[in-house]
Parts: sequence; C-alpha cells; structure tokens
Amino acid sequence: MTKLFINIKELIQVRDASIKKVSGKEMAILPTIKNAFLLIDKGIIIDFGLMSNLPIFKVDKTIDCSGKMILPTWCDSHTHIVFSGNREQEFVDRINGLSYEEIARNGGGILNSVKKLQETSFEDLYQQSAKRLEEVIALGTGAIEIKSGYGLTFEAESKMLRVIKKLKENYPIPIKATFLGAHAFPSEFKNNKKGYIDLIINKMLPKINEENLADFVDVFCEKGYFSVDDTDRILSAAKKYNLIPKVHVNQFNAIGGIAIAIKHNALSVDHLEVLTDEDVVHLKDSETMPVALPSCSFFLRIPYTPARKIIDNNLPLALATDYNPGSTPSGNMNFVVSTACIQMKMTPEEAINAASINGAFAMNLSDKVGSITTGKLANFIITKKIPSYGFLPYSFGSNLIDSVYLKGNKI
Repeated sequence: MTKLFINIKELIQVRDASIKKVSGKEMAILPTIKNAFLLIDKGIIIDFGLMSNLPIFKVDKTIDCSGKMILPTWCDSHTHIVFSGNREQEFVDRINGLSYEEIARNGGGILNSVKKLQETSFEDLYQQSAKRLEEVIALGTGAIEIKSGYGLTFEAESKMLRVIKKLKENYPIPIKATFLGAHAFPSEFKNNKKGYIDLIINKMLPKINEENLADFVDVFCEKGYFSVDDTDRILSAAKKYNLIPKVHVNQFNAIGGIAIAIKHNALSVDHLEVLTDEDVVHLKDSETMPVALPSCSFFLRIPYTPARKIIDNNLPLALATDYNPGSTPSGNMNFVVSTACIQMKMTPEEAINAASINGAFAMNLSDKVGSITTGKLANFIITKKIPSYGFLPYSFGSNLIDSVYLKGNKI
C-alpha cells in the first residue's frame, strides 16, 4: 500500500544512504526539510522532498501532517527488557542510603533478578516482556537490542534468548539479541569463577550458536564482576561463532575494558560513566561506537557519561535506555534524549543523532533504520503540533508523539 504524507512541518534526519554514523562536529548537524512530503510503499521509504516539488502520485492513502513533524523512530541499542518482576525494594534501599554495590553484596542486584527469572515460566516471561516492548514502541522506539543475562544457567539464558526470538517473530520491529551470560557470577560459582567462565565457553556459547539465538555477545567488565582477562577469554571464545561484541564497561571504574573491547572489534562499548584520556585515545583508533545510558545515571545518581569529552574529541556517541529492573526501569527514549541535553550538555541535534542514526549503527542496522533515507524501513514518529524539534527535549515531561509507524503501518 502506498501512503503519502503531505504538509509535514519539518522532515527530520534526512540522510543519504552512504552515511552510517556521525561523529564530532557532524553530530551538531541535523539535516531537515521544511514543508515536506514523504512517500512510502510496502513498508519502505521511496521518496521525499519539498511540497513545492511534489510529483503527481497515484497513492492508496494520503495523510495530512500540517503543523506536525516526522522523524525516524528511536534506535535503542542497549536494553534488558526480558526480565521477571521488579526490584522496587532496592529502589527504597538506595533512598535509605545503600549503594548499588552494597545492595549486590546483600543478595540484591542482578542475582535478585536471576532468582526471579529462573522461577518464571517461558510463557509468563514472554508476556511480561511483550508488554514492555509494546510500551516502548508506543514511546517511539522502532529498533531495539535485547540482552539475556538474568538467567546465568544454560537453561535460563536459553529461555531468555528464546523469548527474544519469539518477540522477533511476533512484532514488526527490528530486534537484535545479545548473549550476556557474563553479566554476573551465579551464587553457586561464587568461589569458582573460572568454572562459570568455562561453562559459558564450553556449553553456553556452542549451544546458543547451534540454535542461532544471538547476534551479539556482551560481558560486564567491571570490578567485582568480570575482569579484563575474563572478558578477553570470553570474547576470544565467542569469535569462532561470529558473535560480535557489545561490552558493558567503565560504569564505575576504568580497568582497561575499553582497550580489550576494541581489540576484539567491539561494535559498541556501553556505559562509559568513567572515561580516561587513555580510553579516548583507544576509541579514536577504532570503529567502535561509544554508547551512553543517561537514565541509568539519573536513576542510580551516578556520574553521567562525559558526552562533551567524547564529541569534542571527534568521536561518535549513541544514546540508549539500558531498560532493566535494577538500574533503569524505563525504556523511554524521549526521556533519554531530554536527559542527555539537560545533564550531558548535548544539543538537541546531537541527542537526536545519537538516538537515531548512531543508535542504528550500534546494532548493525544502519541499512534499515535510523534516518529518513530512500530504501530504509518506513519506521518513523509523527509528532503532535510543536514549534521546533528542540521542543522535544525541552518539554521533557510531555508526550509529544501523535503516532508511530513501523514498516509503514500505524501502530
């Protein structure tokens, strides 16, 4: 079905197909067309331009967007939305003065979610996760990465990845699956960390590969979790299965994780709340995408990723939600974009670029989503009537989305 959107106040993030990401000063440039049209057919963008240059089309449906803007849907490259239950008690514990690390030592944190997930049936887990996915789609997310990591046994990790696979089959949104067995050490391996890493390498990775359950592999490289040497070993083992690394790193400490991630050609390094000059040098010599998770910093009250240091060193930056039950119980990319502007001193142009085209790059989806480009999926947001795109991050508490389209269909 051909659909023509006319009188678009501003068509945002208009790009040539050759542009896969933007870095440094380029992030401050957001190409747009004012008073525009957009033509889609069979779920694909096939033409766009100025209303004054509108060709004569025979279309099935015409949608008048007077006063409204269109931009590509958000690309959320880091989530953990397949989880069971919640961790609201830990939220209260933090208010009462306990740190993230203290809560983890007391049996909370990741291992709390692990226990709940292991006890949850596949169908129940799927239904909880599907509800969250529908929620974030309604909030404008049109491509998403989902990690395992709350199972920490082969059976439970596989259950999570099979839930992600079913979500892929049932929803019209590009979904990438990441195996994060190296999220934490299970309690039964507390004194045998090598044994758990052996289990990941010798059982989990081969079986996950055999069932084709993951696109990426991830490791939580951090003090008290997986060391640089552990990360090196796991990523080396994953390479034979063509699993591309996306690494949790530098959330609380800089321990050399960025260098090891880049050594393994990581697609992205995520968190980066702590970032050294040496880390920046390593990133400059790579194609790895730095990914910031500002709503995690907001929720945990920890430092924000130094966006200006990254961008001013001519590096790219992506934004993602880190949607998970412990440190970011929200998948609202609109809030992420606003928080990046408010707390990380990113301009609206930089934040929108980071949450769209650079987010797509961080999922290997540059050819499908992230910009208004001929040949890409017709995944886009129609805003309510707003004065400018800068109003999106400015009005951080308002829902400014009129409608969301995935593959050309209104959701």
